[in-house]
Amino acid sequence: MMTAFWSELSSFLALDFVKRALIVGALVSLCAALLGVSLVLKRYAMIGDGLSHVGFAVLAVAAGLGVTEWQLYISIPVMILAAFLLLRLNENSGVKGDAAIGVIATLALAIGYIVTYRAGTNVDLANFMFGNIFTIRHADAVGSIIVAVAVLLLFVLFYHKLFAVTFDETFARASGVPVGWYNTLLAVLTAVTIVLGMRMMGTLLISALIVFPALSAMRLCRSFRGVVITAAAFSLFCFFTGAVTAHLLNFPAGSTVVAVNGILFVICSVISLFRRRGK
Repeated sequence: MMTAFWSELSSFLALDFVKRALIVGALVSLCAALLGVSLVLKRYAMIGDGLSHVGFAVLAVAAGLGVTEWQLYISIPVMILAAFLLLRLNENSGVKGDAAIGVIATLALAIGYIVTYRAGTNVDLANFMFGNIFTIRHADAVGSIIVAVAVLLLFVLFYHKLFAVTFDETFARASGVPVGWYNTLLAVLTAVTIVLGMRMMGTLLISALIVFPALSAMRLCRSFRGVVITAAAFSLFCFFTGAVTAHLLNFPAGSTVVAVNGILFVICSVISLFRRRGK
């Protein structure tokens, strides 16, 4: 039985489209987890959900115009613009926090559905919403890998500044750190990561990659660096486990990855509970 299992798994991993999917998925999961720590601590976690709804509208419009091969490259500037708009609404208007995200998200979702409704049955709504990492094309994979590596490099380069802005904006501003610029950088990197993950997880599930690894890591670690490293490890583990499980059990890949993240979060929460009781 074990021999058959390993044989099937080896055959699965040997396929070119699977290798491509796993590389892209691992990089996107890593980007989402690293950015997710700062977003969760700053209570910006729902910005990922808001941007993913904007992504749905962009994908719908691209499909309606018949330019699906350019979806990735069209989505990035639009999503960055949406991230700027969310920040400006939050900072410079009477619409704050979750309300600003709700305004943008619901409007984008409505526009996206109108476009898909008018486009007819040729638009695969389920694929937009829940994704399928194993259908990613070679050209999109190359573009995704390049952009994901750039996001990771920027995160590492500005790690200390993002740390300062995450924990104490007032002190960071008093120290001469341009807080607004780094908040914008965080939002832009999140927008780009959402774009990369939409094909993999769909627009409804991608925000889970931002929230779950960070929350799970926070149940076990106390330092910012410890949370970042643990969240990255958890994210990679959940992605690979979810992708392989989805293949073996014939489950949808994106939903399975989220389910594995949810199980890990419950386990970490139980461990944290026992630790507190032990003290």
